[in-house]
Amino acid sequence: MLRLPGSKSLTARALVLSALASGPSTLAGPLRARDTELMAAGLRALGAHMSTSDDERWLVRPHPLVGPAHVDVGLAGTIMRFVPPVAGLADGRITFDGDPQARVRPLGPLIGALRSLGVRVDVPGPDSLPLAVLGAGRVTGGEVVIDASASSQLVSGLLLAAPRFDRGVVVRHVGAPVPSAPHLRMTVQMLRAAGAAVDDSTPDVWAVEPGPVTGRGWEIEPDLSGAVPFFAAALVTGGEVTVGGWPRGSMQPVDQLRSLLTRMGGAVTLSTAGLTVRGTGTVHGLTADLSDVSELTPALTALALLADSPSVFTGVGHIRGHETDRLGALYREFTALGADITELPDGLAVRPRPLRGGMFGTYHDHRMAHAAAVAGLAVPGIELDDVSCTSKTMPEFPALWSAMVTGKS
Repeated sequence: MLRLPGSKSLTARALVLSALASGPSTLAGPLRARDTELMAAGLRALGAHMSTSDDERWLVRPHPLVGPAHVDVGLAGTIMRFVPPVAGLADGRITFDGDPQARVRPLGPLIGALRSLGVRVDVPGPDSLPLAVLGAGRVTGGEVVIDASASSQLVSGLLLAAPRFDRGVVVRHVGAPVPSAPHLRMTVQMLRAAGAAVDDSTPDVWAVEPGPVTGRGWEIEPDLSGAVPFFAAALVTGGEVTVGGWPRGSMQPVDQLRSLLTRMGGAVTLSTAGLTVRGTGTVHGLTADLSDVSELTPALTALALLADSPSVFTGVGHIRGHETDRLGALYREFTALGADITELPDGLAVRPRPLRGGMFGTYHDHRMAHAAAVAGLAVPGIELDDVSCTSKTMPEFPALWSAMVTGKS
């Protein structure tokens, strides 16, 4: 039985909504990791009162948003896309910057959308970090057209702050399908839970009415993306892994994960004990569109390398703009270990064959470390060049992984 930290996606959204609320909120079981601590620090810099000393329960007391302030986004897409719309509601100049790799993550559509909604944004270079939002204490809002094909976070960032805009917002997406649709549904669910009126009945259109955001208690469920390497371990070893504390009505794409792991040879069950995955020791290849669950691509690629038949994963071209170009990085690092992988425009084709050990580059990307850990269960001698990158979303990962492998969990 494993106890994993809370969901990064749920924690980030709960922090933003709590900072914009009309009263105090609590987060039970939040994720304490680099991304979420930087999110809390950024919102605190804008004036929100955040008490995060208790690992199990964070308290947020909203306060008038003020500037000047600086927000360190680290390498977190959630911060660089969720906080600038909030900064438009502050009174003063709010600057944003982060790790070097953060400066190449796509922000242009969000910058254009904010400007069309009446927010002044100063970008000294290309449409990316560093940037400054010149908050006027209010945002007019209204209708905006955006191409969010690079990331669903571009839409979520606008929607989360929209109840506080004078006219709310109507976001219309134009372009290729928005990836990671379950995360948009999560945003809509959480907005409604906080009292916001949201209409998402028209495909690729989201409308949020202006109105108060209610302070409330948020129960943060375990992180699904962080759990996937552990579930993958059950398939590789023919073992069983249970992650405790899983709710019956998850906001995360559990059904999609269940389908993928079942097709790859696992058995997935949800009970009062938690979410359990059992393996047989034989992994099957599959062809799958991962556009809704792109965060799972690295771990599933590692599984596919150990399968009994080829796999093709598509629909994930946008993950080239994540912490690193994940498709290119997976191709390079696993090819160096003897893998037969073809890099596709929007995915990977994997043909299993024996792998060898060696150094595996992580590119400061936690998901790359997860992929190497999964492959290392079956391939002796795989070493990570930097396991500390897992602190981005799960500082406990090395200890949890070691305890699972040695049976001391």
